[in-house]
Amino acid sequence: MAAVVKYRGGVKDVQVITDRSSSDASPPDPERLRLAQADSGGQDWRAWGPYLSERAWGTVREDYSEHGTAWDYFPHDHARSRAYRWNEDGMAGVCDDRQTFAFALALWNGRDPILKERMFGLGGDGGNHGEDVKEYWWYEDSTPTHSWMRWRYHYPQAAFPYDELVAVNALRGRDDTEYELVDTGIFDDDRYWAVTVDYAKASPTDLCMVVTVANRGDRAATLHVLPTLWFRNTWSWGLPGGDRIPRLTGEGTRLIGEHRVFGQLLLEGDGGPVPLLCDNDTNAERLWGLPGRSPYPKDGINDHVVNGAATVNPAREGTKGALHYVLDVPAGGQRQIRLRLTRTASPPAAAPPPPADLGEGFEAVVWARRAEANRFFANVIPPTATPDEALVARQAIAGLMWGKQFYHFDVKRWLEGDPGSSPPPAGRRHGRNSAWWHMTSFDVISMPDPWEYPWYAAWDLAFHCVSIARVDPGFAKDQLLLLLREWYLHPNGQIPAYEWAFGDVNPPVHAWAALKVFEIDGGRDFEFLARVMHKLLLNFTWWVNRKDTGGNNVFEGGFLGLDNVGPFDRSAALPVAGVLEQSDGTGWMAMYALNLLDMAIALAEHDRTWVDTATKFFEHFAYIAAAAYEQGLWDDEDAFFYDVLRLADGTKVPLKVRSVVGLLPLAATTRLTAKTLHRLPELGARLRWFLTNRPEYAQVIGTRRLGPDGRQQRLLSMVGPEQVVRLLARMLDPDEFLSDFGLRTLSRAHLDKPFSVTLGGQEFSVGYEPAESTSGLFGGNSNWRGPIWMPTNFLLISALRDYAAFFGDDLQVEYPTRSGVKRTLDEIADDLSARLISLFTQDDWGRRPIYGACRIFQTHPDWRDLVAFPEYFHGDNGAGLGAWHQTGWTALVADLILTLRR
Repeated sequence: MAAVVKYRGGVKDVQVITDRSSSDASPPDPERLRLAQADSGGQDWRAWGPYLSERAWGTVREDYSEHGTAWDYFPHDHARSRAYRWNEDGMAGVCDDRQTFAFALALWNGRDPILKERMFGLGGDGGNHGEDVKEYWWYEDSTPTHSWMRWRYHYPQAAFPYDELVAVNALRGRDDTEYELVDTGIFDDDRYWAVTVDYAKASPTDLCMVVTVANRGDRAATLHVLPTLWFRNTWSWGLPGGDRIPRLTGEGTRLIGEHRVFGQLLLEGDGGPVPLLCDNDTNAERLWGLPGRSPYPKDGINDHVVNGAATVNPAREGTKGALHYVLDVPAGGQRQIRLRLTRTASPPAAAPPPPADLGEGFEAVVWARRAEANRFFANVIPPTATPDEALVARQAIAGLMWGKQFYHFDVKRWLEGDPGSSPPPAGRRHGRNSAWWHMTSFDVISMPDPWEYPWYAAWDLAFHCVSIARVDPGFAKDQLLLLLREWYLHPNGQIPAYEWAFGDVNPPVHAWAALKVFEIDGGRDFEFLARVMHKLLLNFTWWVNRKDTGGNNVFEGGFLGLDNVGPFDRSAALPVAGVLEQSDGTGWMAMYALNLLDMAIALAEHDRTWVDTATKFFEHFAYIAAAAYEQGLWDDEDAFFYDVLRLADGTKVPLKVRSVVGLLPLAATTRLTAKTLHRLPELGARLRWFLTNRPEYAQVIGTRRLGPDGRQQRLLSMVGPEQVVRLLARMLDPDEFLSDFGLRTLSRAHLDKPFSVTLGGQEFSVGYEPAESTSGLFGGNSNWRGPIWMPTNFLLISALRDYAAFFGDDLQVEYPTRSGVKRTLDEIADDLSARLISLFTQDDWGRRPIYGACRIFQTHPDWRDLVAFPEYFHGDNGAGLGAWHQTGWTALVADLILTLRR
């Protein structure tokens, strides 16, 4: 079956496999058909999705302060009253892929001082370990086209303890744990609402929704439910052609929207809700004592429901509307609401829309989409996975799908300000992101975490795409291409890091991810590979020109996403004059060179013009890998790679911190098979010339042995066979990196023996910290000094499998170190995968390690099967830490399950 896959800026023909069971004449999988239709442009099933952020306040985009104090400039208290400039937020939210409209759920328990319209949490200066959300919600399900989705939230029936959470966390220091919502006792006696929202698409722009509110308490209770529809404010900024205001009107039990470009939109509900209308405009009087644009501003519905104020438009017109339900629910009972959101006409739409079908047709859509989702995932998750593993994998993929967000940011416009607004402070023109004025984003992008990190991060995104490719390779490829487009990629070749500092340096994993996605997709889309390759050549050149200060093929790079892994901030000015030569930076670049070599080889077998590129990256890898030894990054006595501080006088100071920095060179490895060298004789000739005339590189390109086909193969590796065994002895040592739940980022040996160095009269140290950071470096909420991180574990497991493909069963190492038991590298990779998977699955006592000692999450039947996907994990007990919804790269657990149970 042929289809056309559309990328932004081009189209291409690809082969689409609609269903892996099609060969036995079974009917095609409906969800795969929808994906094929979306990729071909036939029907845009991705047009509507969960693209509404969980948080827009406190972000860089909304920050117009002089000194970049985003959390203070736009705090949570302003969010209900202040129109956003760049994008919207809400709970259980959906929108179109241009965010013309937004839909979300609002709730009120009758006791809170405000409607629950968005999730509450503490900013970077409010949490004792950095920003931290203080709510509990889960993404339970989603197909890749969002034809079926499920969202769950637990809402207290008592007044939400906003002030208590702020005050108690403010009193706690970095040595204390965070004070969470569950610690307040508000969920005691089960007095909370379990709110579930199911979504089922009847068509790409026809969405059926079922809202279920369950009273888990032992008393009857009342809940106000306000499904809310609004238009994104684009009319307040004074931009040419943007002053036309759309309109919402309330009629009976429905809201009707009219937009000059989008057309007509209908939200209709069953039962007897009351339409409430106001405007998505700032309440300037509340915030600053100034007159506003509308007498019924953004918080009008809030003030009307909570305080009875006359702040909704009696004419039932506006740009923000809600259907107000008041549900009385008995103890242990539940109520359901049916809603349907439909684009009913293209512009101009004069006639009122017909009534929405909320009866048998609605029910048929919901049941069909749920069944189709089950069928789709039955074809994705191997039947050999345990039921609990299948549950974890499905919720991990759901989190990835819900993590796709509409992201709008025109940096030049942001720096200069809008015609209809006050000019930003002059200092902004030379401050944050001022060198990225070319960048403009208006796309749906996979985010690390919809609340704590509601903005893309380059190396996070690369890992996301590996897991996304398991269910939607078209979207994964589109995402990888997106950040390489000219409106993202800096003219100098740098990939933007993340919105807090686009110019920060993330590890160069884009090529690695592109290869993984290419392989997962069947290894046929050479046009995708070539498009990625062309742009990555620019980025590789940027690295060589900017991050190899000495021109000696040893790289710097800064923090490289590993935050506080070193004794000082690697992105800041050094405490003494010199250059920090980094083992991870050099390892990343050796891996990058090999990734580009593998890409060029794949392309050269179809287009001989890529042969020269293959030989270029073969040589460049050799230079980088050998330089790591020549420049002293490898310590032969310790059998470990260390960062080296090269002082101005030429003195070299090795920073002997045994961290993941010294393990990452393992990932720089690939094989050259006899088949490849036969097909590309120029590459084979260059390799032989190199070994003859440059014997000093034999250590990194000279190892060879017979492959499974009985023919010679060569190992290209920054870590040679002897070093591999010695380095793995460190990595697989329970007293160092190996924990019950994966690999720690810092050796546990530093618990008793912290590393310390004195530079410029100041002492710097690194000690083993298995949980949150006790320092304020990088905000304190991200710690690489001991916890377990999924992305680096995934890379190292992948590296072990690469070495295993070369050595086969002939190379066995002691696992764990000093156990006396030897295993193959594939067996070790399998066991490490199982350890990481066990973070999420129930143990013999029915407990999930990610939930630590929190009893309600471990034992309560209403909580224990709702899985969170934390940012990282306690280095000793596996408890989840950091951002609670960082399903982005933590969703790699799904890939591990699919690989282990394949």
